[in-house]
Amino acid sequence: MLEEVLVRMYNFVICDDELVQQQANKILLEQWASDRGVSVRTICFPSSEAFLFHYEADKSCDVLLLDVEMGAMNGVTLARKVRSGNKEVQIIFITGYMDYILDGYEVEALHYLLKPVTAGNLFPLLDRAVSRLKDNEKVMLVRCGDESIRIPLYEIRYLEVVGNYVTIYGDGEYKVKATLSYFERELGELGELGGLFLRIGRSYIVNLKCVRKVSKVELTLMDGTVLLLPRGADKKVNQAIIEWL
Repeated sequence: MLEEVLVRMYNFVICDDELVQQQANKILLEQWASDRGVSVRTICFPSSEAFLFHYEADKSCDVLLLDVEMGAMNGVTLARKVRSGNKEVQIIFITGYMDYILDGYEVEALHYLLKPVTAGNLFPLLDRAVSRLKDNEKVMLVRCGDESIRIPLYEIRYLEVVGNYVTIYGDGEYKVKATLSYFERELGELGELGGLFLRIGRSYIVNLKCVRKVSKVELTLMDGTVLLLPRGADKKVNQAIIEWL
């Protein structure tokens, strides 16, 4: 069973060492929020260090608009520090260069936004960021023995069926008496978010966000888990990843 928690206010952080750019982005963000009827709180920081000092005490950050080229600590290093303890925050890099794209993939950045920043290129990204945040609020309610457990969907790396039981691998492992087809139907009802979970052969459903690499015979997840692929399944996985991105 799937549940959803409505998010009523979003916490936005702008981290940029150029005050003019910082304020311009804040004005655009507030315009977007007004146009969409979304309630937001926006805080600005002039450096990575200033943000991290605040973040230690208050981790309320839903969307991080992050300049790449800053002082002693650049935006990519900051993003790594934040991502290591926060899987949900939506990171948008703002830069004048394309040199850091691979780093953006490493920290699961939503997008690299090339300057100049305008309503035309920023607003669609903010729409996507909030859409993903809403998706992250969805949870799967499962019955394990005598317990009912709520598992956030973004935590789920993959599901594996063995016999009459499906094991859900997230921050923990949850063994449920059910079929893989049952979970495939449940996840399929999520619309666009359902496309993030791919059925692979008879044994697995995989969260595409957790895939590190794909070969003809196996799939490797970000945590190092290796899953064997049925013949020809690599093409299906690669196509699904392309469509999701």
